[in-house]
Amino acid sequence: MYLKKLKIGNVELRNNILLAPMAGITDLPFRLICEKYGAGLCYTEMVSSKGLYYNDAKTKLLLNVNGEQRPVAAQIFGSDVEALKYAANYVSNFVEIVDINMGCPAPKIVKNGDGSKLLLNLELIEKIASEVVKASRVPITAKIRKGWDSNSIVAVEVAKILEKSGISAITIHGRTREEYYSGKADWDIIKKVKKAVNIPVIGNGDIRSKEDAEKMFKETNVDGIMIGRASIGNPWIFEETINYLEGKEQRKITNKEKIDVIIEHINLAVAEKGELVAIKEMRKHLSYYIKNMKDASKLRDQINRIGNKNELIECLSEYFKSI
Repeated sequence: MYLKKLKIGNVELRNNILLAPMAGITDLPFRLICEKYGAGLCYTEMVSSKGLYYNDAKTKLLLNVNGEQRPVAAQIFGSDVEALKYAANYVSNFVEIVDINMGCPAPKIVKNGDGSKLLLNLELIEKIASEVVKASRVPITAKIRKGWDSNSIVAVEVAKILEKSGISAITIHGRTREEYYSGKADWDIIKKVKKAVNIPVIGNGDIRSKEDAEKMFKETNVDGIMIGRASIGNPWIFEETINYLEGKEQRKITNKEKIDVIIEHINLAVAEKGELVAIKEMRKHLSYYIKNMKDASKLRDQINRIGNKNELIECLSEYFKSI
């Protein structure tokens, strides 16, 4: 009933269970793993529009989509209209959807007037949305929050502006910038946004399980849901959610499958970034993969001292054999 193909502009997704863009997390290796387990659309990490505008090589690396299942979405951020137009045009050469970040709460993003800081300037939001839509060859979506703080709940107003400006879909996270990721996401505001516009609305915030996913659909009537932090170390959440919504029997994820996926993730990361960088960056993923498992903190200490791929795989394989 809730699971369906989702159309964003002229792009059809295989389902409406999406992977959220997360800085430092949703790189190519992680997206490939999530796609394997059924994510209907995966977003790149957020990419600086200014970085692209000034031809920064490091920024461009974040846009590697080789070998990914199509469609793919790239998320860009910024507040400079010219840079955002350039970035959207550039990125639309090799992805099917471009998303504008209007919700990131991180201080280093906000201090430049980007991310959720845009929610304090609705005129600029309108200008960005309409200009970027014109500059892109693919559908443009936007990710917003409830508002800046409890005194400026602007999500419904922003959603209407975005729709009028030609945006093809909106993702709304049910917290203000002030709340960051604390407290409880307000799903009621998501429901209000869904009622206010005719373009697809994707709900985000506090979807930690397949049951939460169903509840989000039930309570807000959204067209799709976006899973973020709950997917880290748990790419199986996509398959579980899809099976649950289809009324299919759940299969047990064995330790054998878990270690196989971990090794696959390590190998993909090393191929993408080289051993030195990849092993360091994999540590945060690994601590989530082993969370709540036997002697997890002891294993985490071991992992954090290893800088070599083969040694790391051996250490993890031994651990999984022992349990």
